[in-house]
Amino acid sequence: MRRLIYRTHTWLGIIVAVPVLAWASSGLLYAWPNAVEGGRIENIRASSVHITPAEAMGRANNFAGKQLPLTALTLLMREGRPVYQAIGGMGADSLLIDAETGSVVKTPPPRALTRYFRQAHFYFFAGSWQVTLLLALSALACLSALSGIYLNLTLWLRKRDRTT
Repeated sequence: MRRLIYRTHTWLGIIVAVPVLAWASSGLLYAWPNAVEGGRIENIRASSVHITPAEAMGRANNFAGKQLPLTALTLLMREGRPVYQAIGGMGADSLLIDAETGSVVKTPPPRALTRYFRQAHFYFFAGSWQVTLLLALSALACLSALSGIYLNLTLWLRKRDRTT
């Protein structure tokens, strides 16, 4: 029985570790400065921000010619300039609104490396089956931990019995 639990523990560890390693490493590389495009960390100069968030959203709507279903508006530095990035939901494109001038452009498509990390990190682990995947991995991780506890306890008890 102990041998079966040991093998089960080993396989559970592998099954749980591979996706968690892929998720963690893609997230680390996606967030690492200069690993992907736009990875530089720059301070935003507040004195150069002349457009308010409400004005930025209005300009994005005017650019699109309709009311956009925005899910996020983020102020960030891009190529040394403060810009708002308006991210739309339901398939809407991402727009960049210059925070100094108010000019609006579509966000350029990401390079291959950025697309890879984004796909690996966000879409693979955030699809429609994300909750099912995370619950299954959590359950397997719990089983692996419990089997590891059992194996360590039996090993500890066996060593204790030998010494007494």
